[in-house]
Order: sequence, then structure tokens, then C-alpha cells
Amino acid sequence: MELRVLRYFQAVVTELNISRAAERLHVSQPTISRQLKDLEDELGVVLFERNGRHIQLTSSGEYFANQTNQILALTDKTLANVNTAKEISGTLALGSAEARSFLTIAQSIKKLQRQYPKIKTNLTSSNANQIRANLKSGNLDFGIVMEPTDKHEFNFIRLPGESRWGLLVPRQSRLASQDHISLDDLKDQNIITSAQHGMLDQLQNWYGDSTPQFNVVATYNLLYNASLLVSAGVGYALCVDGIINTNQSDLTFVPLTPRITTGTSLVWPKGQRLSTAANAFLVQLAKDIEQPLPITD
Repeated sequence: MELRVLRYFQAVVTELNISRAAERLHVSQPTISRQLKDLEDELGVVLFERNGRHIQLTSSGEYFANQTNQILALTDKTLANVNTAKEISGTLALGSAEARSFLTIAQSIKKLQRQYPKIKTNLTSSNANQIRANLKSGNLDFGIVMEPTDKHEFNFIRLPGESRWGLLVPRQSRLASQDHISLDDLKDQNIITSAQHGMLDQLQNWYGDSTPQFNVVATYNLLYNASLLVSAGVGYALCVDGIINTNQSDLTFVPLTPRITTGTSLVWPKGQRLSTAANAFLVQLAKDIEQPLPITD
């Protein structure tokens, strides 16, 4: 069954006259008659009731006409989108953890903006738990999450660069004068940790039986708010470097030892069709970081 034949059929349905349909399509009347007969043979149904020069759709013909209109409308829309690729528009919805690697995402968005100025970006800063929920509900196209994280439900691309874990502390504190913070330094301290599910389990993975004993006095979603708690003397914030600009502030970042780093990944749900705007961004990012697009499920 060819699209050309469907267009013949559609024209005959519109005109209810083979001669007028042939004139409209600039083909011969016998050509259309033969193609319609072949179409009926292929489908195994009668599409038209013929009475001399007058024709009328059968019930099967009416159903097939409706389906044909939808098929050809989708075909025309697809061809139009292909031919006007430069006019890609829409909203790119991103949810991101606070991480220095987001600069890579930002640079790709800038290039995407130059190529497709009608694409808008909606950025939400959030933690992994909320990002997962919003990806599953379809509120986000992509999430940028800190590693390690469970990605079995997602397609993903690892982003370049790593961030180091440490403590955000007041400059006047004893720990601020140290080059590194050891396990012993954490013992019995008031600590502010990320609210992300599994954070304490991650500490166990890092240190094993040597996991320090400290007091978790608060959790945070956004590190900026946590930094205000640190300034107020509530506790020290366990976080990655490069998120809070400590220049000309009353805070400083001191890295942990042994050295612990983390990366980030761009994730999106398996089996979910991307919008044209989201797909354009994904292609741009993969090009920028020189990674092949993953085989998606």
C-alpha cells in the first residue's frame, strides 16, 4: 500500500467522482480506477458502491477514509517538520543537582540557542529524589544527578569532570585552618548533609567500618540555604566543592581525606519519546562532549 494510492483514494472520496479526481491529480481516469480496484483487492473489502458514474462510500470505505485522512495528515506534518528543521521550537525542561559540571550543560544550551532560537529552557535546581519523580511524571525532559546513583530506569550520559567532597565551615572555626579534614575531625561534630536518599549509606560505602560518628543536625536540598545555616553556627555542611563561592565570605571549603570525588550524569527515562527540542539538545550535548549517543530502550 503506497502513499500515492492513498492520495488517489482521498481525492476520489473528496470529489465522489473518478473523472474529477483524475483531473485534479493530473493522472488518467483508468489509472485511478485500476489503483482503486487493486486497493480493494489488497484490503479484501469493497470501498465504493458504484452506480454508473455515481459512487458512494461503503461503511468499510468510510472507516478507511477516516484512517487515510489521519495517515496522510501525519505524513504531511512529518514532511513539514523535516523540511523546517531550523524552526524547531518548544521548551527544554531540565532538573539539576548543584554541580560544577552543569557548566557543560550551560555551554551546550548556548550553542542550541544560537542554532534554534525558538527553544526555551526551563531549569529547576533540585536533588536526585525530586528529579527522579519529575522525570517519571514527565515534568522534566532530563535530569543532572550526582554519582553514584541508581540508573537502571534511565538512559544516561556521563558528564566530564569531577567534584571533591569536603566540609563548608566558618572561617573562624578550628577546621578552617586545616588543609584537609580527616575521619577523626568529623567525630562528634554537628553536620548538615544532603537530604538525598541514601546519603548516609554513601558515607558507609566510603569509610566502611571506619564511618565517623557525628551528629546530623540538619539536611538540605539546596546548598545555598545550607551555607546560611553554617554561617549561623548550626553545623558544618558536607558537600562538594565549587558550588558556593566562598570568596569574600565568612565561609571556606576544606576537602576530605582520603580524597573522595564524584561525577555527574545526564539521565532521562527509558522508553520515553523525546520532544524535538529535547532531542536537539541531546544531539548537541553528545557532540560537545564527544560521546556517542547511547542506544536507548
